[in-house]
Amino acid sequence: MRHLFEAGKNADKPTLVLFHGTGGTENDLIPLARLISPESSILSVRGNVLENGMPRFFRRLAEGVFDIEDLKFRTVELYDFLNNAADEYSLDRNNFVAIGYSNGANIAGSLLFHYKDAFKAAILHHPMVPIRSIALPDLSNVPIFIGAGKNDPICSASETEELEQLLSGAGASVNIHWEDYGHQLTRTEAQAAGEWFNQQYNS
Repeated sequence: MRHLFEAGKNADKPTLVLFHGTGGTENDLIPLARLISPESSILSVRGNVLENGMPRFFRRLAEGVFDIEDLKFRTVELYDFLNNAADEYSLDRNNFVAIGYSNGANIAGSLLFHYKDAFKAAILHHPMVPIRSIALPDLSNVPIFIGAGKNDPICSASETEELEQLLSGAGASVNIHWEDYGHQLTRTEAQAAGEWFNQQYNS
């Protein structure tokens, strides 16, 4: 998969695995990653699917309607890629933290829904419930930050709350940060994610 890797200054810090939104690239979330953990290594992935020329991580049938079979296939593809990348760059696979926005948050969520050891933690900006009617793995030791907009036209507040309930039901420790805005990733939301990350790993 097309990706970007930047070695961090502190190998003990979690490797930040970045997943862009629809139409983005592997460069989009680099500033966010640097804000959240300046010394971490970065592994940033570009989605393998194109929608009208815009990169995505999986197909959709319409706005908010996922192609579930493609989602499952892309989830396995990404999981295999992350395992291989850990070997290629000599990274601790158990020290990966996901950061995703929109479509990227949804594929990161799907990885969490399917694999117990997908990530050490996750920061999900404006995610939806990736898939329903499956049994989630044990996420007991996985802290998760969700950034959400009270007026998000793509991801409703009830969708965010459903996702939180599913993740918490699997044992994850979930923190929701609400903004009074829509689907955009605001500066204050990014700062809240950084503060949450510091509480997890620098306190």
